[in-house]
Amino acid sequence: MTPEKCILLLSMGVNGIALGMILFLLAAGFELMFGVMRIINMAHGSYFMVGAYVGIFVGKLSGIFGLGVLAGAVSVGVLGLIMERFFLRYLQDHLQQVFLTFGVVFILSDLTRMIWGGDPHGISTPALFAGSVEILGKPFPVYRLILIPVGLLVALGLWIFQAKTRLGAIVRAGVDDREMTGVIGINIKLLSTLVFGGGALLAGFGGMMASPIIAVVPGLDWEILTLGLVVVVVGGLGSLRGALVGSILIGLADTFGKFLFPEISIVLIFFILAVVLILKPSGMFGGG
Repeated sequence: MTPEKCILLLSMGVNGIALGMILFLLAAGFELMFGVMRIINMAHGSYFMVGAYVGIFVGKLSGIFGLGVLAGAVSVGVLGLIMERFFLRYLQDHLQQVFLTFGVVFILSDLTRMIWGGDPHGISTPALFAGSVEILGKPFPVYRLILIPVGLLVALGLWIFQAKTRLGAIVRAGVDDREMTGVIGINIKLLSTLVFGGGALLAGFGGMMASPIIAVVPGLDWEILTLGLVVVVVGGLGSLRGALVGSILIGLADTFGKFLFPEISIVLIFFILAVVLILKPSGMFGGG
């Protein structure tokens, strides 16, 4: 293999992992919602899109990218809190959750189209991370490189929260036995609402972090939801490690697929999904 091909593969690999980190921010929130609360939220892709729209609006208005990231994440987090508290809390059946959240998808899609129109939206890379650095003689965008440690830091933070903190232990206890957790004086309903809001916040954060490198347009919610669901199923429902590994795998598959087989690139992603389901129906790191 020539040095030029090696550099090209390295470049595509970096781009694929960067996309994987974006998908992880989406999938990690979904894992929190399902793994902790057993709520299937089909509006998760809409959270990602709304976070991007709100973040771009605030970022351009203020001229501060970080403020846009904060606005996108917090606004969607609040939306998640409201949705869980007033709607999803009263639905225990998964089919009801799917129908309700599908309805929310259409509502948010129409609202964003009414407010921001149908044209693509985006925002410039923050000045601190603008430009590129040379690796093996090939320029790599700094921002895409930054996305990788950001995603890994979020993964580390979620693992520490779940495995090493008292609050994480309470959350795990609530998953195993909600009634007993409530008997010992823990407000499990409030805790569930906060966890759901945290998952929504991660989706909004991911949407805004992705906005400098993707076009934010109507329909992004369905596209990103499809990739996110594939990641969750491939990695294994309820597994944070599975979400991370699955995100990187699907990010690489999407990047290489669009380069090698642009017209049928989506086939590669669903081929991986089919292989994983055949070999291990619960996903790579799922139970069972």
